[in-house]
Amino acid sequence: QVQLVESGGGLVQRGGSLRLSCAASGRTFSTYNAGWFRQAPGKERDFVVAISRSGSMTTYADSVKGRFTISRDNAKNTVYLQMNSLEPEDTAVYYCALTERGLVPRKGSEYDFWGQGTQVTVSS
Repeated sequence: QVQLVESGGGLVQRGGSLRLSCAASGRTFSTYNAGWFRQAPGKERDFVVAISRSGSMTTYADSVKGRFTISRDNAKNTVYLQMNSLEPEDTAVYYCALTERGLVPRKGSEYDFWGQGTQVTVSS
């Protein structure tokens, strides 16, 4: 079983930056693809970005391309999400997730382990 703990959320003004972290328990972190998803109030959970096991491959939602960057440190069992040029539309609870399936999957149903989420609020 893998446990995930997100951190780094908070309140930021439009145009600001935040860095989210997701720490995973267990020794097999490097065998998992990692993804970030977000859910705004009253909306469905949306894919944000995913990274492959080694970090060599990434895929981004169009809405965050050029503003967000995913990375991982397998030695620290941690995946990061650097978010720049934040907009009010980015306000949501952000979740990290892991899966051993596929290669940088974009569907939430393909992920097996989820964190509890961290709130990101961008004020205008």
